[in-house]
Amino acid sequence: MAVSDAELARAAEILRRGGLVAFPTETVYGLGANALDASAVQRIYQAKGRPATSPLIVHIAHREMVSSVAAEWPESARLLSEKLWPGALTLVVKKSEQIPAGVSAGLETVGIRMPAHPVATALIERAGLPLAAPSANRFSEISPTTAEHVRMSLGDAVDLILDGGPTRIGIESTVLSVAGSTPVLLRPGMISKQEIENIIGPVQEGLPPRPEVAHASPGLHGRHYAPRTPLYLLEHGGPAPQGHGRVLELPQQPAEFAACLYAELRRADGEGWDWLGIETPPQSPEWVAILDRLRRASTRR
Repeated sequence: MAVSDAELARAAEILRRGGLVAFPTETVYGLGANALDASAVQRIYQAKGRPATSPLIVHIAHREMVSSVAAEWPESARLLSEKLWPGALTLVVKKSEQIPAGVSAGLETVGIRMPAHPVATALIERAGLPLAAPSANRFSEISPTTAEHVRMSLGDAVDLILDGGPTRIGIESTVLSVAGSTPVLLRPGMISKQEIENIIGPVQEGLPPRPEVAHASPGLHGRHYAPRTPLYLLEHGGPAPQGHGRVLELPQQPAEFAACLYAELRRADGEGWDWLGIETPPQSPEWVAILDRLRRASTRR
């Protein structure tokens, strides 16, 4: 679905005034605000009910914007951004003094991404601002992959929603910290650890954060991406929970599975079942990000 030039102009003006605009990326829809405006950033947290321990990712449209967000840009960041940007990779680096503490959950680092979606790029360029933008939904609930999902989740809390149609990838970006001496994978995504290591060499796995301290990446809370209906990961041929439930049938290929996962979860969540089930995917590298989302979505409160 095309977004008109008039809509982009209106959205850019809202952002420059400190408002909130939901917009599509290739991963999920983001809830954007001026990343350099502390008050605008705080509106994101209020709209989502997001805890202050969960940092935001800053979205840029071109590499020249990095200097307004990052204090340092190590060689590993240069190599990865040249190979994998625009795309579903967030790089965590030391933040510039222009970035408010609210963006980074008080940490000295910030996640930066250049999305591969024409609407996202056009919006950032038109606004002339880096945009802080987590997923455009209530915190811990299913991420939105259409504009209608945003409306259902956030309603009037958003000043404008740009409808760019369904997202292509369907789950959130890979998050890699290059702020220290060794790169650390903080959140898996559809850009794999192997792809990253092919460019910069060995990458460590991040450790789970303590709930009460600021997290180095978004998406690390124990329960996340979750439907209201209890979700179970089922073993092939194993028993199902008791009650009136539904087992979702999803594609066998990881890219297709990821692309439709959140939309299918939302649809089933509104059908009134006692429980939902998804057969546990293979324990292989191409499924790592999907398994991460499913495990968090199936975690009980």
